[in-house]
Amino acid sequence: MSATVLSVVTMISLVILALALLLSVVRVIIGPSLPDRVLALDLLTVSAMGFVGAIAIRTGLTLYLDIAIALALLGFLATVGFARYILSRQRPVPGTHGEGQP
Repeated sequence: MSATVLSVVTMISLVILALALLLSVVRVIIGPSLPDRVLALDLLTVSAMGFVGAIAIRTGLTLYLDIAIALALLGFLATVGFARYILSRQRPVPGTHGEGQP
């Protein structure tokens, strides 16, 4: 009984996570600004982690959890890198806009 409930619940979660993955890919493609796209990429990473976690529960293989941990680290580093890139684009270069001049 509990095996069938677990099978149904993991299948439902996989369908919902697949929908979330699809919607976040759409947001990455049509996002109106760069911060929107970065946020959608972060959502894509989190959804993929959930998807891998649900597969790990469904199959019973703990190897998938290592993949989810590596994906979490990669997603965090990518988000930090994109955030630094966005901030560097908004900062004026010293000396080009009258900075430091009276």
